[in-house]
Amino acid sequence: MVQSLNTKVDLTIEATSFMGLNEYGKLMVGDNAFEFYNDRDQRKYIQIPWEEVDYVVASVMFKGKWIPRYAIQTKKNGTFSFSSKEPKKVLRAIREYVPEERLVRSLSFFDVLKRAFTRKKATK
Repeated sequence: MVQSLNTKVDLTIEATSFMGLNEYGKLMVGDNAFEFYNDRDQRKYIQIPWEEVDYVVASVMFKGKWIPRYAIQTKKNGTFSFSSKEPKKVLRAIREYVPEERLVRSLSFFDVLKRAFTRKKATK
């Protein structure tokens, strides 16, 4: 069995991890780490200590009414993407441990297109 890094848990919620194939499990936000545990396979888990979190990126749609997924970008190990039924609760719980300037919105589809066209003009 995997030992949790947290001594106090603020939020536990069902979630989906988008690492390779989709994995379903429980997401825990606690005082020491952000943790994801797979429902079916105990060996598949993700534990990210708060000191390792660089940014939390949220995909926001319809002016904040819907957040389909969010990602945690770490300092060394890359980006981990998740979704849950109540993402606003998860992000509010994360905000207790990650500074607000490290919580950012991802670029929208149109922002990505606009950035691509402005870069093409700048290179010519």
